[in-house]
This record gives sequence, structure tokens and C-alpha cells, in this order.
Amino acid sequence: MEITLDIRKSLEENAGVYFEKAKKDKKKLEGAKKVVEKYKHKLSSLKEEKVEKQVVVKKKVKKEWYEKFRWFISSDGFLVIGGRDATTNEIVIKKYAEKNDLVFHTDMSGSPFVVIKNKKGEEISKSTINEAATFTAVFSRAWKQGMATLAVFSVKPEQVSKTPKPGEYLPKGAFMIYGNTTYYNPEMKYAIGIYQDKIMGGPLSAVKKNCKDFVEIMQGNQKLSDIAKLIKKKIGGELDDILRALPAGSKVKK
Repeated sequence: MEITLDIRKSLEENAGVYFEKAKKDKKKLEGAKKVVEKYKHKLSSLKEEKVEKQVVVKKKVKKEWYEKFRWFISSDGFLVIGGRDATTNEIVIKKYAEKNDLVFHTDMSGSPFVVIKNKKGEEISKSTINEAATFTAVFSRAWKQGMATLAVFSVKPEQVSKTPKPGEYLPKGAFMIYGNTTYYNPEMKYAIGIYQDKIMGGPLSAVKKNCKDFVEIMQGNQKLSDIAKLIKKKIGGELDDILRALPAGSKVKK
């Protein structure tokens, strides 16, 4: 290191100049160190934030075949499916109504066809039958009209036919019912909950049994999108899935 002395100044004055310069250089160095530490901390925070974002990636839940329909799991573990419209009514009956199943419908136009799936051929419990009847009534026009109940009937799959009586015509989603029917007058009690990471809407008794977190739904005229947002806030789930599970003419029970 070279030191240049000013011959016009004394030795003490020259030493003072270098002392002041050293002080300034030290301050600059300390400032530079602070800047480096600041950016190190910022970089570390960004890395942590990135890792955290990677960890919080939502798990994609596999869609089951029955989710394209209305569905719920009964309080006794039976899968119950129902049509959403004329097209899915056709599919539910033609493709998925099988031996040992039980089919539900109403005499009210526009009602869904609902099927209790019973692949094992077990005796279907009364609670499951009542829940399927409730499900059928809730997604009929009776719910939106504020009716307290609706007559719902059940038949075996072989009693449901696409063959009309002579001179009659069956539109898409409509079927002829032949033989004896059994009628029920279910309560209109409905709820939406989380079942195995999926949004499940169904009779209150079934949702209570299968879902830890749920919201009870009543007949009303609240905007469906507002209801869906409220449910999402309370129990989570995707808005689209919640909307698909909501019957028209509803409100959240307070």
C-alpha cells in the first residue's frame, strides 16, 4: 500500500488526513455489508415463500363416475344417484339402473329419476329408502315451490320402460312405469357437506352421518352464487361443485 504525504503539512496533519479517510472507508464498508445482508435476507425470504407456495399446492381429487349425476352416500353406506336433466335421467335409468337397485320418481313433471345402487344385493334399509325419497323430492319442483313434502314412489328397475302405451309418445328423460308402486311422503331436509374431500349434497340425515363439516339448506330465494360462497367460507370446497349440489330455491339455515 502506497502512502502519499503532503510536504506542506506536518506529520500529524498527514496522519489526520489518513485517519479521516480510513473512517469514511470503514463507514462505506459497513454500509455495503448492511446492503448485502439486507439482500441476503430478502433472497432467503423469497426462497421460503416459493417453497411454501409449492407445499400448498392443492391435491387434485379424482372424479368418480357418479359425480356427473346428482349423488350422495346414504347413512347406511349405499350410493344413491339421480339425473340432473332429461339427458342424465335417460343415462341413469338405461345404463345404471340394475337388478337389486331401487328406482324413485314422482308424478310431478320435471322430477329426477333417482336410483339406490345395490350391487351386493343386500336388503336396502328403511333409512336409505327414506333418504332417497327425500333426495327425489328436493330436486323436484316441489322444493322451489316451497312445498313441505311431495309424494315420491319407488319401483324396481324392470318396471321402468321406454316403451310407451299405444298412441303415446315419451320425450327424452321420460319413462313408463308398469306394475305396483310404493309411495312415500319424505321430509324436505337437505344439507351440503364434505365427504372424502368431495362436496356432497344430500338428505340431512345422510350428510350428518357422513360429513364432519356441513351446512344445512332450507327452501328459500337466496341467490345460489351467494349461498355457494357462504358454504365455501364455512366448510371449503370448490364453488362449481357446491353450485352443482344446490337445489334451486334455497337458502342457508341460520
